[in-house]
Amino acid sequence: MSPILPAPSGNLHNEMLGIWWLLSRTDWTQEGQLRIDPILGRDPVGILSYATTHFAAQFSRRDRAVQASVSNSKASQNNTAALDGYDAYFGTYEVNESTGIVAHTLIGSVVPSNVGLTVFRDLRVQNDQLTIQLTTTSAHEESIIRTLVWKRMLNF
Repeated sequence: MSPILPAPSGNLHNEMLGIWWLLSRTDWTQEGQLRIDPILGRDPVGILSYATTHFAAQFSRRDRAVQASVSNSKASQNNTAALDGYDAYFGTYEVNESTGIVAHTLIGSVVPSNVGLTVFRDLRVQNDQLTIQLTTTSAHEESIIRTLVWKRMLNF
């Protein structure tokens, strides 16, 4: 099941600055069933960076190099589309310190239809670990909670 996030610290903007490496990415249904993303797979790799007003994110299916082709996804509720086992985008963000919700507005993306989207993420930082949660839909249009856990690689 997805972890319950602690209360926001009130200092999220400063805590999230830096470069982060993806440790895990899991999708759970409301009934507690694990779902595997067919595009990025069970254990994708990823890197995320937050500067003062801008961010960049990249995700790749771990076994992408040995695959001939992976079907493309479409943007789902509160989420981006990926292309051939890869998703990358960048843009600006705004932090709501009282809720811990971060609005990410995409300026550029590997998938053109993602450009201009604003997606919302619930973020918490504890020590050198960043947890991001979002509500979205699976490839089969089920409501899911996605949880991403990151470790800090560099602090700004």
